[in-house]
Amino acid sequence: MAWVQRVVRIPAKKRGCHVITDEILKAVPELKDFEVGIANLFLQHTSASITINESWDSDVRPDVSDALDKIAPEDHKGEGLYRHDAEGTDDCPAHIKSTLVGCSLSVPVGRGKLMLGTWQGVWLCEHRDSASSRSIVVTLNGQLRPGAGGGAAAAAGAAASSGRG
Repeated sequence: MAWVQRVVRIPAKKRGCHVITDEILKAVPELKDFEVGIANLFLQHTSASITINESWDSDVRPDVSDALDKIAPEDHKGEGLYRHDAEGTDDCPAHIKSTLVGCSLSVPVGRGKLMLGTWQGVWLCEHRDSASSRSIVVTLNGQLRPGAGGGAAAAAGAAASSGRG
């Protein structure tokens, strides 16, 4: 069994839902070394969320974002919808959306790839108007592929020799 963990920085994105599958894959090249396992993706923020959804039709992303805006609307009229309003009208709705969508995913790994369905992609849902970059902790655990001599084998060996394996 091998473990690999990376913190992936996603550059600031505008409000809405964004497919970030390729950004994750580029930042974690050790994935190719795993025969079978699990990838856990954990978003370290409370005003954005991470999910898996449609990656083919780009209309799905604004539709989902619009639906979330209806579920947790901003208080533009100052009607006191939320007690937490110190950081702007989009802040508490962003926390609610993050709670509903979630901040963690587990994706099966097989033959060096995320086992996503044909039309599935990893989404970052940005719920703030002025957000900074976002951090996602990607943790891989599983059995290495036969003959894998890449980064995962080196990372597993380093963890074992440091007493962390």
